[in-house]
Amino acid sequence: MKRRRAAGVAAAAALLGACAGAQPPAAEPRAEAARLMSELMSGRHRIGGPFALADPAGRRIALEDFRGKLVLLYFGFASCPDVCPTDLATIGQALRELGAAADAVQPLFVTLDPQRDTPEVLRQYAAAFHPRFAALTGTEAQIRRVATDFKVYYEKVKLPGASTYTIEHTAYTFLLDREGRFVTLFPPGTPPERMVFMLREALGASPQEG
Repeated sequence: MKRRRAAGVAAAAALLGACAGAQPPAAEPRAEAARLMSELMSGRHRIGGPFALADPAGRRIALEDFRGKLVLLYFGFASCPDVCPTDLATIGQALRELGAAADAVQPLFVTLDPQRDTPEVLRQYAAAFHPRFAALTGTEAQIRRVATDFKVYYEKVKLPGASTYTIEHTAYTFLLDREGRFVTLFPPGTPPERMVFMLREALGASPQEG
């Protein structure tokens, strides 16, 4: 498992999910992204930790509420045109391929754009990928704290010639064990089959089981 974790981190370190057409961020945000990636790669820093955010109904949802289940955790935003929907679709497909075993896996989506991702937007967006996706939001400070604990870099980036913005962010899917502890991560573009294999292994099932 340690070798697989190291390989996953090394692959993810070179990937920074950015939406098409965004202006490159300044040197200071790039330095922050490099710092978080370095901590992620080093193996000397804790990845993740307990957190609590709000679901679209305003209810407080804590990571510990899912104790006993594996958790697939993803940070993104609903208006992301490519990286986020591709990764979330992969999670949904992996859960469908798991069949009944998927009941022991909880998918979580944490928005990095609470300003635009209203409760209704989040509710519809998450459900489009899988009916059991839980979508979470909070204040800017709350989300920043959780993202930083997971070594996730993100920054608002103005779109050229527009008054709006996109969000550049590291796009990892985190696998947490039944106690909410970090196990490994999946970089963007991970095939659903690879995710299913790792989930079955984490669930204690043989990869050959359907």
